[in-house]
Amino acid sequence: MVATISATRALRLPYRSASLRLLTPPTTPSPYRSSLRAASTFTTRKQKPPSKQPNTPGQPPTTPMKPTNALLFSTCPATMLGPSSSSPQQCPSTKYHYHLAASYIAKSRPFDPQTHLFQFNPYNRLSQPPKSPKRPKSSRPESGQDAFFISQLGASPSSGEVALGVADGVGGWMDSGVDPADFSHAFCDYMAANASSSDPPSTARELMQRGYEAVCHDESIKAGGSTAIVGLLSSNGKMEVANLGDSGFILLRRGGVHASSEPQTHAFNTPYQLSVVPPSMLLRAAAFGGAQLMDQPRDAEVTRHGLRHGDVVVFASDGLWDNLFEGDILRIVSSVMRERGVWRVNGERGCVVEEDIKSVTEGKTTLQGRLATEIVRQAKIASVDPKLDGPFAKEVKKYYPHEVWRGGKEDDICVVVVVVEEEGGAGSVKAKL
Repeated sequence: MVATISATRALRLPYRSASLRLLTPPTTPSPYRSSLRAASTFTTRKQKPPSKQPNTPGQPPTTPMKPTNALLFSTCPATMLGPSSSSPQQCPSTKYHYHLAASYIAKSRPFDPQTHLFQFNPYNRLSQPPKSPKRPKSSRPESGQDAFFISQLGASPSSGEVALGVADGVGGWMDSGVDPADFSHAFCDYMAANASSSDPPSTARELMQRGYEAVCHDESIKAGGSTAIVGLLSSNGKMEVANLGDSGFILLRRGGVHASSEPQTHAFNTPYQLSVVPPSMLLRAAAFGGAQLMDQPRDAEVTRHGLRHGDVVVFASDGLWDNLFEGDILRIVSSVMRERGVWRVNGERGCVVEEDIKSVTEGKTTLQGRLATEIVRQAKIASVDPKLDGPFAKEVKKYYPHEVWRGGKEDDICVVVVVVEEEGGAGSVKAKL
């Protein structure tokens, strides 16, 4: 059974459930990321209430899946494609470039923005995760049980297409003597290798499937699990995202939240997760009448989005979402974008985007690197603040009103930032939202 929350800070929270954890149905579950949006000065997206369905006794409670075909938004003016469109229209003369950086920190380590930063360059293979899985533990980034990858999509870096992802190892496996980082880091290494192969995946879910199958066939990984979010960025400005669990993304556009993901959870603090479960554990769970959590890539929610010049997309593990509200992330990004002169307030035209952003996305100190490190820095501060309640604290109060939880939730934090550039700038991007 899932442990109850203790009033003491050290024991007040159950570990995120491992694959073989036996569950009893709690109250009807719902995603636990806070719905707080930006301040009224920003444009925000209305949040849909979570669906509910009854739980079956003796089985893990489930959160109903949302439809996997989201609206496709075209970057061409006044064009919107419905969920039945499989091949959206394109602006034929437009090509997009993506500037990416990642920042990360393990929960027990101090954060150094100079050290805990990865700048992506498709032409510099030394700056990328290794192409031949798996890298040794000594060469892993200092991200704890969180892992990430950024890779060109296909064998040619000149295509400009990119694959990226974040995986968060399920900490509950530590109770069984398993290091959750082995699964998450290998999973990302395998996805990076598949993305840059001569036969790249055509969808984000397919890339997730390939990485998961590789981990399942890796004899060195006896057990483990992780959540996963995977994104594909095409040269025509389209982004496809497959999200499984409580990692997620947010798309920010000219001072507003344009889109964001919703977490998938079986119960409070028990996200959807990919797992490798030893046969002995499966037999033991079956003998006691329990059920194991073994979600599949096909369970991932898939959404597709049209990107525009000056957009910022943030992919991250729950170490970010549990400690900062979406309004906090928007505030951080807006501050950095204004600081670098990319987003500007221009009277009646509202927030406009600088046409030429190459000067701030190239060089040693890049815009994307500054965004990634600043987001992680502030999430790290919030995670150890014992007085300022974050999104996770508010959810604890919601589901366990008699328990005491104050402040942030200390956890590994991993963030990947994408800054979108339209080739030659875009005349239409200056329009007011």
